[in-house]
Amino acid sequence: MEKLHDLNFILPVLVGAFWGIVMLQSGLDKITDWKGNLAWITSHFEKTPLKSTVTPMLGVVTLIETLAGLCSIGGVIYYLMSENPFWIIQGLILSLIGLLMLIFGQRVAKDYDGAKTIAIYFGVGLASALILL
Repeated sequence: MEKLHDLNFILPVLVGAFWGIVMLQSGLDKITDWKGNLAWITSHFEKTPLKSTVTPMLGVVTLIETLAGLCSIGGVIYYLMSENPFWIIQGLILSLIGLLMLIFGQRVAKDYDGAKTIAIYFGVGLASALILL
């Protein structure tokens, strides 16, 4: 119980929980509403060089986000048992990779407001990495 008041112990738990929630929700949303997400992304990229790669792009992003969320949530459980942040770190790395893919797509689609939102998450990701150092 004493550890719950120790920031050095609790911050990795909070980082893992945050990225687990963000990425797992995003990945599961893409899985449960594949058709809706595919329709939106298809229209989003219809005037870009990426228009012919929308379905595989969505699949890869879905896979990365879901894995990032699972690693993060699983990492919290593993960390609570071992105090080893390995899986939280892996989840964070996958989250940052996923965000890079998303921001690339937003920039190509010239959705600069969407890219700004992703940039904010990326900044939180970099701050999360500093916490885990």
